[in-house]
Formats: sequence, structure tokens, C-alpha cells
Amino acid sequence: MPRYTIHIRDEWLTVPCRDSTYTIQWLGHEALKRYTKNKPDNGGIKKAVTDIKFFARRCQGQGLLDEDDTIEDVLEDNDFVEIDGNSLTSTDLVNLGKGLYKIKLPTIFFSRHPVVYGITTGFGKFARTVIPVHKLKELQENLVRSHSAGVGSPLTPERTRMLLALRINVLAKGYSGISLETLHRMIEAFNASCLSFVPEKGTVGASGDLAPLSHLALGLMGEGKMWSPKSGWADAKYVLEAHGLKPISLKPKEGLALINGTQMITSLGAEAVERALAIARQADIIAAITLEVLKGTSKAFDSEIHALRPHSGQIEVARRFRSLLHSDHHPSEIAESHRFCDRVQDAYTMRCCPQVHGIVNDTIDFAKKIINTEINSATDNPISFTGSEGETISGGNFHGEYPAKALDFLAIGVHELAAISERRIERLCNPSLSELPAFLVNEGGLNSGFMIAHCTAASLVSENKVLCHPSSVDSLSTSAATEDHVSMGGWAARKALRVVEHVEQVLAIELIAACQGIEFLRPLRTTTPLEKVYDLVRSVVKPWIKDRFMSPDIEAVHRLLLDQKVWHVAQPYIERYNMEFLPESRPSSPTAFSLDPPKLCTHDNT
Repeated sequence: MPRYTIHIRDEWLTVPCRDSTYTIQWLGHEALKRYTKNKPDNGGIKKAVTDIKFFARRCQGQGLLDEDDTIEDVLEDNDFVEIDGNSLTSTDLVNLGKGLYKIKLPTIFFSRHPVVYGITTGFGKFARTVIPVHKLKELQENLVRSHSAGVGSPLTPERTRMLLALRINVLAKGYSGISLETLHRMIEAFNASCLSFVPEKGTVGASGDLAPLSHLALGLMGEGKMWSPKSGWADAKYVLEAHGLKPISLKPKEGLALINGTQMITSLGAEAVERALAIARQADIIAAITLEVLKGTSKAFDSEIHALRPHSGQIEVARRFRSLLHSDHHPSEIAESHRFCDRVQDAYTMRCCPQVHGIVNDTIDFAKKIINTEINSATDNPISFTGSEGETISGGNFHGEYPAKALDFLAIGVHELAAISERRIERLCNPSLSELPAFLVNEGGLNSGFMIAHCTAASLVSENKVLCHPSSVDSLSTSAATEDHVSMGGWAARKALRVVEHVEQVLAIELIAACQGIEFLRPLRTTTPLEKVYDLVRSVVKPWIKDRFMSPDIEAVHRLLLDQKVWHVAQPYIERYNMEFLPESRPSSPTAFSLDPPKLCTHDNT
């Protein structure tokens, strides 16, 4: 049965279709039914699904679809991404890694082969050694074999799929001197999920990611190891044969074309950026629950405050907090219970979330812009141009400094979400700060509650402090001083992913702790969106009545965050707030005050 992947808001849904003569309108309504089925308030959609008017576009190319067209006329089963080297995004790349799409190619060319570096000469220190014509194929094969010198664990199938997809995208730009036959065989391997054994370590990020990309090419040549869902790990030759595929046979320049570029840095960087974006949005939701439990005030998120310091990330985070916390449209019994307390202001870890979380959002936007540019860049050396001249020029587009610097910055930025989250966990667990039972458990002493969960969060934050040391400030000369400055971007990408994972885990611990705090405030209820998040957590983690094995709980909530389920639950409320321009609530408080303007002094001259 054909299946189609539909993107609604930020959620992907798979819709089976028994008859491809159904219309796009039918497909849209089926997707909307699935979207609203488990959403609070039907995901903010008030009309009947069949009454909703919508616009439908192909995910790739953004072509507008007519709702009266039949599915078979405008879509393909398991829709393909058309790779053209110019329009791929980090989101697309991550979805390709997940296997949501296959690849097809528009057009390509094959350039001439004059006597140039790496085509009819040796490499690096041997660049002045001219190679006889009858040994050009051997030259390219030797290059791939000798450069396959990486070490460490292999990339996961998802990350190898991303790496292969990105290399195909770069080759499809048409500046690499690759043959159409070779490129088609790479696409066939991708679509069959025949994935080479690619060790994660060995690149210095200039001249590109030589070692990992060589391992990628080696498997495509039918050498080394390969993996597929059908065969598991086996000799590459047999994996290709099992799928009816032939190994690639390298032509002049093709070995170099396959291994020279920044695709290892960039593909891992794309995953880091997408996961950072997902956890940053959910961090606001988690912090809002903690603020409720700790009986904080929403006044610090007033729009007028943030208009005076108009950083886009800060303004957006404050808006999210306002959409989730106590207001006329989402009243909170917890907030009302302490409305007339004598507290003047909250700790920085709550009051300054827009300022701290905000710069994280802006940092992610910066890194994503760099990564998306890199995804669609020709990063080979040499670059082959078409036209009357047919010139091939040696340059330095392979140097990974751009993504390396961006990913170092990303790690530093996103780490702060964990740093501030760990401090909020401390406040939740500390009875002198929370007014809750110590470590969020009854019968303390007999039960330790969240004592060691907080220690785990502290240890992850401490690890991140070391991982945030920028790798791109280092450089070691390689290839007999021919490659005398390198980016170390491979390590920048790998450690950025580790930092993001630690951030996810710390915030998972905070979310469990915050939901546990709500148990001690019952029967009072928080706002509707935050209650929905609480319900989501309780669907996988039970309240903490007495001590139990905690790691599975942390992992379960970490999975919720990876799948962005916390965001999907809260998103309709956030979007409704943004779309309907709901007025801000400013409840009075005995700690609020105003300054009257000074009275003018008047003189009676009569």
C-alpha cells in the first residue's frame, strides 16, 4: 500500500493510501484527522476537518498542489527528494538520514580532464608527480584505499545515510568532475540503504573530511564493510550484490571527487543544529513548569520589558512563557494561590530565562545559517568549471573553518540551557528554596528521591564545560606541511552532538522533577497547556511515591524530548497566543508599585 509523509506545522505524519486516484484534498483531510486526534483542543483547530481550507505543497521544491488533483498524478509513493545541490536544508538532511525519503537526480554534467592536481597528478606532497594515463584509474583507487585510515566506532546508519546524501548533493552541483554513471550508483546505494562502514574519528577538517569520506567511497567500490537492513554488517561486495547493485568503477578525478569536502562535519552539524533547535523550544516549556512549581511570577516576561532590549531570541522566549503561564486565557490555580505573597522577585534561573534561553535561540539560528550554506556549497578541490574554457581550478573550499567555528559556537550556546536547568533542579530539590519536601519525596531518609538525579545533571553540566572548549582554535600541520592549517571541524561536530545530548538529558531530569513537584501542590492545577505536558510525562513516568530504579524514567522522558512530543503538546497553545494576539494579563500584587510623576511647583504671584 502506498504511504505518503505529510508535514503539518512541525510534525510529520505517515498516511497510508489504498487508492492513489484519491485527491490531494482527501490526503490533506486524512493527515489533519491524524494530527488533531491526540492534540489538546484538536491542536487549536475548531472547525470540522472536512470544513478546513488548506494549502498543500510538495516538501521538496515547495510546488503548490491543487486539492482536486489525484495523488498519483502529482506525488510518488515514499516521495523522493530531488537533489540539485542548491536547495537542501538541515531539516531535509536529517529526514533523509531517518529514511523518510529517497533521492532522485535532475541533471548533471561531466567536465573535461586536463592535467590538473589529483586527476593526472599525485596528491598532497606528490602534487608535482604526473601519472601516466594507463594508471589513472589505479591512482583514484589507491587514493581511496590509502585514505581509508579512520578509527573508532562506525557512524550509525542514520548518520551514514546523511553523510552519503550530502555527498550526493554536493556532487550534483556539477563542479566535481563526477560521471553521471557513478552518481547514479551512489543514489541507488542510498535508496537501498547500502551504507559503508565509516569510522567516526580521523578527520582534521582540511583538506576536507578525507578519512571518513574515503571509507564512504570504499564501500561503494565494493571493498571494506557495508550495512543494510537486509544484510546487516557484511563485506561490501556481497551487500551490493544482495541488492542487485554494482560497485562504482572510478574514472579520472572521481576518487578525489568522492573524498574531498566538508560533508562529515556538515552532516553531523546538521543533526546537532536540528536537535539543538528542538531542545531549545522545549526548554522554555520545561522552565515554565518549574517556575509554576516554585511559585514564581510571570511579570518578568512582560512584553514591555523585552521591547527595551529587543533581541529576537529574548522576545520570542518571553512570548512563549506568556503563552504558557497564568493569564486570563489560561488561569493557574497554583499562581493564584500565591498571588498576594510578599516575594518581590524570583531567582535569576527563572526571571532571566528570556535573556539566557534567548541568546541560545539566536546562536542556533546563526549556526543553522552557516550549516545550510555549507550543505549546498561545492567544497571540492580542484573545482571543475564548464563552458568554453572548461577550466579546473585548485582552491580552498574544502577547508572546514566555517562549520567548525559555527559548531563550536553552537556547543557553547546550547550548553547554557543545561547550566541554568541544573540550577533550577537544585531549587526544586532544596526544601529551603522550594518549600517542597527534600529531594521531592516523602519519608526522606528512607527514600532519597531526586538526590542522585540532580548529581547526574551536575555531572553532565561539568562534562559540557570541557566539551565546550572550542576545537577550531587548534591546528596541526599535516601532509608534510602541504596542509599546514586545518579546522579540526570533525571534533567540533562530534562534541557539539555530545553537548546537545547532555542538554537533552539534563532537561529530561528537570521535567521529571518539575512534574513531581506538581504532585505536592495538588489539588491545585497549573495552566491548561502545562497540565497537558504533565499528562504527557505521566503517560511514561509514574509519580515518585517511593524510591525506584530511576534511569528508565530519565530515558523515557529523554525520548519524549527527542521526538519533540513536549513541543507538539504545547505548540498549539503557543501558536494560538501568537496568532490571536491575546492581551497580556497583569494581575495586581502587593509587591507591585508605581511612581507618580512629581507635582509641578506653582507660585501665586497675586
